[in-house]
Amino acid sequence: MATPGRARLRRLTEAVPGLVLGGAAALVAGVLIGLPVDTTGLMDSGGYVFTAGLLLAVGLYGSTYAIDVKALRADLTGVLVAVTLGVVLKAALIAGAMLLFFRRPESLVLGMAVAQIDPLSVAALDREGRMSPRARSLLKAWASFDDPMTVLLTLYLAGYAYRAAGHTGTPEVAAGGAGGYLSGLGLNAALLGAVVAVWCAGRWAAGRAPDTTAVRRARGTGAVLLLAALLVLAATRQLMLAVALAGLVVRSKAVSTAVDRAVGAAFLAAFLALGLLLARGVSWTQGVVLGAAAFAAQALVALLVLPLFVRGLPRRDRIALGLAQQNGITAVLIALTLERDFPGTAGTVGPAVLTVNALYGAGRLLQDRPPRLRALTGLRELASATIRHSPYNRRAPQPEPADERTAA
Repeated sequence: MATPGRARLRRLTEAVPGLVLGGAAALVAGVLIGLPVDTTGLMDSGGYVFTAGLLLAVGLYGSTYAIDVKALRADLTGVLVAVTLGVVLKAALIAGAMLLFFRRPESLVLGMAVAQIDPLSVAALDREGRMSPRARSLLKAWASFDDPMTVLLTLYLAGYAYRAAGHTGTPEVAAGGAGGYLSGLGLNAALLGAVVAVWCAGRWAAGRAPDTTAVRRARGTGAVLLLAALLVLAATRQLMLAVALAGLVVRSKAVSTAVDRAVGAAFLAAFLALGLLLARGVSWTQGVVLGAAAFAAQALVALLVLPLFVRGLPRRDRIALGLAQQNGITAVLIALTLERDFPGTAGTVGPAVLTVNALYGAGRLLQDRPPRLRALTGLRELASATIRHSPYNRRAPQPEPADERTAA
């Protein structure tokens, strides 16, 4: 017999995905590990940057790998609007809210740090089935391709925010300038071209070989090795655009199970890293305002701007996209990058990530099980049943019509 405590726990796990609960546990573990240990040197090391980049690459590939390409083509205009105009509007709304509350030039870069949707979170929580396949493909593409736009905004606005804050010179994050950004696009294109060439050559060779168990095993092993090489090279040079685009082309049944497991593991590792980040100190007030502004900006863009370019989305999908703001390792990476030029960025972005994900979880719960609506529905059903069975609602028996012959 199930106890009330077990019943409540079962309802909680049904309402909140187990992966979210695991992420919360990993977050607490990260804080507990980081409190007694000075993690400053670890987070500034090349190994940490590489690991964080690898987690981001896994999330990007896992997100675009599951995109329905046909649905993406049908809504290509909406995707382009979301990752260009949508990101710019979100960053402007978030930065405007932060400037209104705190009057600090650094708000410009804080808005950029959380303006994107984390592809790792989207990929890891894709199994819930709350949206149609079309809306899921749109969200995955949005989450996967808004990162390059965020980097571009960071490149150009960080210098302005740095000077507006009273500093002289050029911030380290913009050391490459526009030329550095263009060279990065070139490296992304080179890596993507090499991977696609190897992939096509392998498929051509496999197609000419006999269809045997050994050939199929070799084909699957080759696909996994190619994917691993892509992720490692991308994490080494932060070539995330190549990974996102490769997920649309490099696809194989052999890597499906490995990708699902890798995405879940990377999701937990990202929240462990976030816990280490929070252990260094936080600015709760600014972080909560930043997270709430990011969540509200996503709702405004998804509900008011996106429907102008994407026609025919059901109301449930529009609401789901409006509640889809999620932050994770992408925001953490940007915060760590900006921390060198704008001290305190990490301590503000950390609680902002928690705020965004808490609002996201609350939004999902309300979307699936709105408590007030359920209570009203229950009251209506109870009232209807009471009225039906009330003795005062029964009709009095009507006299039978007299027989005409008797009356005569």
